[in-house]
Amino acid sequence: WLSFYSRYFNTVEINMSFYRFPSPAMLRVWYKKTPKDFKFTLKANRLITHNKKLKNADSLVKSFYSLTSLLKEKASCILFQLPPNLNKDIKRLDNFIKILPKKYDIAFEFRNESWFSDDIYDILRKNDIALCVVSGLGMPEVLKITSDFSYFRFHGSERAYSSCYTDKQLKEWAKKIRRLKTKRIYAYFNNDDNAYAVKNALELKNLL
Repeated sequence: WLSFYSRYFNTVEINMSFYRFPSPAMLRVWYKKTPKDFKFTLKANRLITHNKKLKNADSLVKSFYSLTSLLKEKASCILFQLPPNLNKDIKRLDNFIKILPKKYDIAFEFRNESWFSDDIYDILRKNDIALCVVSGLGMPEVLKITSDFSYFRFHGSERAYSSCYTDKQLKEWAKKIRRLKTKRIYAYFNNDDNAYAVKNALELKNLL
């Protein structure tokens, strides 16, 4: 599927890495089956974000980054999605960021509204880390530039993972994205039911 997918898109967000660490063999196959200019985003494993909740995760981070490096120049970004039950903790976030190697673009997706505050944006900005903009899931659509790239996750316009974005909605999103004027844009659709994600991703790509 990846070879076929990469004919139409130049990047993919790997979600399975959240549930289990990909094997070295799997990563090498992904590398071989994609074009030279293809880019991978890996979602950080839940042991780091949901079990350890960013604390005492040094060895896990090291292992995750070591595996990611097998994608060589095609490894582009790592997404850290924090759990809904983790409230804002500036010290925890700051300490965690300090252990991250400066190898790839980094984005944070917050699932608890307490994180959407200026002091958090300042930390992200200081470290050139993007605030992930989330569409759907009842989360606020906060468009804050904290890096030279922007990161968007589209979970569904009405029902999470199972609703299609209309032409009008996608045109509005394209306007918002262009207005940000970032050097790089990562935009991924997670509304997989009925192949809505593919349809909407192609439509947004054409609008940009």
